[in-house]
This record gives sequence, C-alpha cells and structure tokens, in this order.
Amino acid sequence: MEYFDVGKVVNTHGIKGEVRVISITNTPEDRYYEGAPLTWFGTDGSKEELTVRSHRVHKNFDLLTFENYYNINQVEKFVGGMLRISEDYLLELPDNTFYIHEVIGSRVIDDTGEEVGKVKEILSPGANDVWVIQRQNKKDLLIPYIESVVLDVDLENKVVTIHIMEGLDE
Repeated sequence: MEYFDVGKVVNTHGIKGEVRVISITNTPEDRYYEGAPLTWFGTDGSKEELTVRSHRVHKNFDLLTFENYYNINQVEKFVGGMLRISEDYLLELPDNTFYIHEVIGSRVIDDTGEEVGKVKEILSPGANDVWVIQRQNKKDLLIPYIESVVLDVDLENKVVTIHIMEGLDE
C-alpha cells in the first residue's frame, strides 16, 4: 500500500487534544472533514490509523482533533510526524491537475522534440507552481506551470512537453 503526505504535525494546540498541522495538500477541506481517515507516521517508523474529529484553520495552520484523543498528553507523541492518506483515498482530480508524485521523474522534451531533462521537484512559492527540471551538465531549469510553458503532460508515458520562452533559460 502506498501512502501520500497531506500534512506535518508541528505542535500541539491548547490542552484539549488539538494538533497544529502544516498542510502539504491543496485541498485541506477534502482531507480533514469529520470522519476522514488519516494515517500518522512517526519519525521512528511507527504508524497509527486516525479519524478526524474536528478541523479548523488558525493563522496559517490547520488545527485537527482525532477521535479517542481528548487531551494534550495523548497527542504529544504525534508532534514531528507526518499525516498521510493511503492510495485508496486519492481524489479524482479535474483535468490538467496532477498529483506531484505522478509528475516527478517524467522526461521533459521541448516543442521541437529535443530532450531537456527530467522533472526533479515541484515548488509552490505563490501564484504558480514551479517545476524544477534537472538537466545534464547544466544547472536546473525552473519553469512556471502555466499553459504557455507546459504544453502537455502525458502521465502514462511520463513525458512532459514544454515551450521554453525567451529568457526562461538564462
């Protein structure tokens, strides 16, 4: 069974069993609804199945409580761990949106068919995601994930076709 990160537990919040989570998901409302199943993975390899009891947003954090955990002493052990979902709970995504793990490692070619490199990572600094393309004997190419640059994403063959606009490769 494969698992995918949705958030990191960074602290406890108050004394009633709430934890502070920095989310890695774009859709916290689809991950933290009441009754949502999550699996917690500790840094020591331990794991625990959890069910969300409540979710609210406070400052830049998602605050969660879990069924059967009602005070700070019970949830302190979750701090530093990662909340994940199993592949069974991946959402059907709208067209032209992808899970990061589906794109990482894809070959990248330009619109003339020339090999550029492969997708190394995807950053989310702000308005647009930025795809980091690892190239041989050159520094990484950073491209914005916008229609005029990323022309096609073929997940089946793991090939991404891009248009390198003037000034992108400096």
